[in-house]
Amino acid sequence: MSDPSPAVDLHAADAPPTPADACLPAPSTGEADATIRYVDSCDLPTPWATFRLHGFIDTASGKEHVALTLGELDDGEPVLARVHSECLTGDAFFSQRCDCGAQLEEALRRIATEGRGIVLYLRQEGRGIGLINKIRAYHLQDLGADTVQANEDLGFAADQRHYGLCEPMLAHFGVGALRLMTNNPAKVVALQKLGVLVPERISILVGHNDSNRRYLSTKREKLGHVIGLPAE
Repeated sequence: MSDPSPAVDLHAADAPPTPADACLPAPSTGEADATIRYVDSCDLPTPWATFRLHGFIDTASGKEHVALTLGELDDGEPVLARVHSECLTGDAFFSQRCDCGAQLEEALRRIATEGRGIVLYLRQEGRGIGLINKIRAYHLQDLGADTVQANEDLGFAADQRHYGLCEPMLAHFGVGALRLMTNNPAKVVALQKLGVLVPERISILVGHNDSNRRYLSTKREKLGHVIGLPAE
C-alpha cells in the first residue's frame, strides 16, 4: 500500500462515557473533537521486520503520535493490532516495574511473524498523567501505594487515557476491524464505542517478574485486566 498524501485532516469524537468506561474517562473539551493531521512516513528497520513509521499531530493538543504498519491493511479483513500508550521507562529504559516494553516488543514480533499488522503508539505516558507525574507516582509506590492509589493520591483518575484518536488514525490506513492484542477489556469497549470493530481480543501475557507482580495484580483486581500470574 502506497503512503497517503501528507497533511490529511481526520476528525473523531469520543462516545459519551458510561459506567463501563470508569477507567477510561471522557477526554477534555479540546480533545473530544480532535483533529489528527498526517505528516509523513518512513521505513523503520527493526530486529523483526522493516515496518513503516507514520507520524501524526493532534492539532488540538499539539501532541505527536505514531503508527507502525506492516503489509497490506486495507483489504477489509481484521488486522492484528496493538494500541500502545507511551511508557518511556518500560519501552526505552527496560524498567521491570511494568510489562509495557515487553508487550510492545511482543506485539511487533507477532506482527512480523504474521506479515501484516499495525501498532498505534499514543503519547499518553503514565496512563495519561505525564512523565513527571509518573515519577511522582512511582515515588509513592516506593512508599507503599499501589499503582491506582498513587495516581489517585496525586489527584488523578486511576486511568486518564482516551482513545478518540484511534478511529481516525486507523481510518487513514483503511482499517476498520482489529484483532487487538491487549489484556484490558475496557480498551476493547472504548474502541467499539468509537465504531472500531474488535472481533477478537488476543492476550499478551509477557514481561512478568518479581518487581512488577504487585503492579500486575493491581491492574487485574482494580482495573479489570485479564492477567494470569505465576504462583508465589
